[in-house]
Order: sequence, then C-alpha cells, then structure tokens
Amino acid sequence: MSPHFTIWRCSLLVGLCLAVLGAAACHRRAENSVSPFPASNEAAGWARSGDIRTFAAADLWNYIDGEAERYLKAGVQKASTADYRFHDKSDAVVDIYTMGNAAGAEEIFASEPAANADAPRLGDAARLYSQSLVFRKGPYLVRITAYEDSAEIKPALLELARAIEQRLAK
Repeated sequence: MSPHFTIWRCSLLVGLCLAVLGAAACHRRAENSVSPFPASNEAAGWARSGDIRTFAAADLWNYIDGEAERYLKAGVQKASTADYRFHDKSDAVVDIYTMGNAAGAEEIFASEPAANADAPRLGDAARLYSQSLVFRKGPYLVRITAYEDSAEIKPALLELARAIEQRLAK
C-alpha cells in the first residue's frame, strides 16, 4: 500500500468522523431547544400527561377539522398540543399555534369572543373564561381548555399559562 493511499484513507476517515459528530451535535442542539410546554409540576399542580403532538400547517385539518382554514388564512406554520392534569382530578389540553408573524396570532385572537371573559395581564393580550384561557405572545397563539369547571380551575389555568409564557420568551 502506498503512503499516499494511506494518507488519503486516513483523511477520508477523519472527515467522515467529523461529519458524523457535526450531524450529531446539530441533532442534539435541536432536541435541547426549549419546549414551550412546561414539564410536570413546573406550573404548580399541573402534570403533563402523554406526548407532545405537532401538526404541520398542511396537516392541521387532522387536529382541528373545520377550523383549520381560518388558521391557514392567518398564516399558521404549525400547531403543537399536549395534555395536562391538575392535581390528579382535572384534565386540560394546551394548544400552541405558531404563526408566521404576530399579526397572524392577533388576527385569530381578535376573532375570539370577548364577552364574559376576564383580561388577565398575560402575553400581548389574553382572555380568561370559566374553563379556558387564550393568549397571544408575538407569533404564538396559546389556547388552554379544561374539561371540568371548578372554583380552582381559573387560577390554575393562569398558573399554567404563565409557565408557558415564560418558556415562549426563551
């Protein structure tokens, strides 16, 4: 074997190793990006149950059939959703819509009814109902819906929303 062939082979092997390590580092960096969904008990009393599910804009109808067109017109890029449980007795779902820009989130938010809603200081604007909360922050529209109504659910929804808002800022 000639010395040139051996050097060429070693160079190729080193290059291949660097490429594999670089790809692994990029993949790990993507995995370590901050999720907008709080971990269990990051928001007092709330535990995430199940996996985070994500729907690309083209597949949004699989999740919110009938409403998808409205979001598509507003420039939705993706929707992510996760289930939560409050003190092992109340279930809720968190939907986070990533829009192309803040105007898209504002458009969807403005279409939500304001009657019978409180306006807590949260994100750029928020509405708190008896069993749900919707807020926008930059290009994000967040909707949290509880399946049961109780005296403690409104403050609990606010607690979960604040944890999400902090994560969206990262």
